[in-house]
Amino acid sequence: MSDVVIRAENLGKRYRIGERERYVALRDVLTRALFAPARILRPRKSSSPNGDPTHIWALKGVYFEVRQGEMLGIIGRNGAGKTTLLKILARVTRPTEGHAQLRGRIGSLLEVGTGFHTELTGRENVYLSGAILGMGKKEIERKFDEIVAFAEVEKFIDTPLKHYSSGMQVRLAFAVAAHLEPEILLVDEVLSVGDIQFQKKCLGKMGDVAKAGRTVLFVSHQMNQVRRLCERIIWVDGGRIRLSSPTAEAVSAYEAEARGGEAEPIDRPEVPWYKARFQRWEIAGPHEKRRNVLGSDKAIEVRFILKVREPIRDGHHGIALYNAEGQLLWGTAVDGLQIGPGTHQLSHSLPVLPLRPGAYTWRVSLYDAYEFVDDWNCLPDLLVATMPVAHRRDEWAGILNLPSRFSLSPMEIEAR
Repeated sequence: MSDVVIRAENLGKRYRIGERERYVALRDVLTRALFAPARILRPRKSSSPNGDPTHIWALKGVYFEVRQGEMLGIIGRNGAGKTTLLKILARVTRPTEGHAQLRGRIGSLLEVGTGFHTELTGRENVYLSGAILGMGKKEIERKFDEIVAFAEVEKFIDTPLKHYSSGMQVRLAFAVAAHLEPEILLVDEVLSVGDIQFQKKCLGKMGDVAKAGRTVLFVSHQMNQVRRLCERIIWVDGGRIRLSSPTAEAVSAYEAEARGGEAEPIDRPEVPWYKARFQRWEIAGPHEKRRNVLGSDKAIEVRFILKVREPIRDGHHGIALYNAEGQLLWGTAVDGLQIGPGTHQLSHSLPVLPLRPGAYTWRVSLYDAYEFVDDWNCLPDLLVATMPVAHRRDEWAGILNLPSRFSLSPMEIEAR
């Protein structure tokens, strides 16, 4: 039997511009699904022709498969179609074309309070959600105390949900979805509503769910969360799947693209007065389309253009490289510089810069004896776009992107 639990084939969703789709509560949709499971994912016929300017495709031509026990991350810009995709899989909305096959019980957390009834108490909503997932009363009772403790709402469990804060609703909704043991868990970017400690607890729970052999689809803009949890990524762009690949490769490509709109290195804005000022920086020699992109693992020369108005007689020049989290990766300095008025290149040559793909920041400084002259966190960022060669799990890859060779051979035992 195949271990594929989610299969999407030519999924498409079209909306009429300026018209909101009629909302149907998730509990009603899932209740209908019990009686007509095949009909719920059947695409609706549309009388509007293709290319109608009054319509927009939120998703178009989406194909992918997810295997049992896989933790799949879904990333993309706002409006790319990520939430629409999850709503189709959760049977909250129907596709305009194509279809999705899901095998197993589904738990979803798409937005605050989805599937909850605000007039019911927290306790009643736990039982309602469990019943929607097809669980019996005894099964829900067995998990009830664990759900309430995880959500940290013991004091309010018999209070109507309408009196809960949004954060309390998120905690209870996530606890129900994660603890009632659905085979497939769909999680949208709702954990940002909770506090930091609860987010960490949720991430740990999702990891436990995946280790237990269940399947998780996780939509997030937090790349550190995606790196920590997911083995594979789908990058959705403009309603289509742009890339489906291992996490390290996909996240690096996405981060580089997210910063790719930055212009070629240009001169810094002028200031009324300065003794000397860094103007711009660039990678020298062969480079990608932009001079801030490193696309090879060969030697690199980095140039910083300095405009000097008054002579520097005893210069101290420092350079440092930081990652996106502000961690210092490398630095050095040069002393005793004598630089006359004019424009100069300060060049640093490195035999290799073996960094994992991603965004980094140069910081350069200049002093004349003990007098401060300039200090610049360089823009745009340095984008490393080399192929990842480290561990396939991003959390174990570390900072460096060093190629290695492995060999296995028997060892002769020396006679003693």
